[in-house]
Amino acid sequence: MGTVSIIALDGPAASGKTTVGEALARRLGYLLFDTGVMYRAATLMALRQGVAVEDEAAVTALAEQMVIDVCPPTVADGRLYTVLVDGQDVTYAIRGPEVDAGVSPVSAYPGVRAALTAQQRRIGSRGKVVMVGRDIGTVVLPNADLKVYLDASVRERARRRWLDSQARGESLALGEVLAALVRRDQIDSEREMAPLRPAEDAMLIDSTNLTVGQVLAQILQEIGRRQATGCSSPEGLA
Repeated sequence: MGTVSIIALDGPAASGKTTVGEALARRLGYLLFDTGVMYRAATLMALRQGVAVEDEAAVTALAEQMVIDVCPPTVADGRLYTVLVDGQDVTYAIRGPEVDAGVSPVSAYPGVRAALTAQQRRIGSRGKVVMVGRDIGTVVLPNADLKVYLDASVRERARRRWLDSQARGESLALGEVLAALVRRDQIDSEREMAPLRPAEDAMLIDSTNLTVGQVLAQILQEIGRRQATGCSSPEGLA
């Protein structure tokens, strides 16, 4: 019988990765690990130490020195996981507006990505984890037990993100959100290091016309099939 302990969940922005990943991790009793929190943590520490996020060399050096850990919730306050930097809980601090403004350039630095990829592998190798990102199945955990690539049309992804912004009381136009996603897709897919693309052996799911429950059901069905047969190939599911 095969064991599906390490699950890589990739896809473009607003494809539903985090929502599906949260539901999947809860169902399996696994750790949800959104790798984006590591880039946020590096950005936060740069800001706290007075390092300009535009200073690639200094931010890279900082990322190489810090120890980041992501573990199950240590406080019962609604958090999905706890993020620690050198033992300090920064779970909520990494969601501040100053981090939002600085994380984009930090996450694009090759040295930062290399340093944090090593830390992501350390956490992922523990098993019982649903790791969410853009290069998990291709770069971070190429030997993951199950790789899922979740996609949706750019218009549907823009609509979802726009609805989220409306719920937060923001006044962004749908066209603005769409244009921003098109730009983000281009950056993610064309970057030299770890471009966004599905792994060759990934299970491909187009969620354009699917609910979260329907996507979750497909993934759970595949996990059940693999655990019953020991099969590691998603053949016929893409």
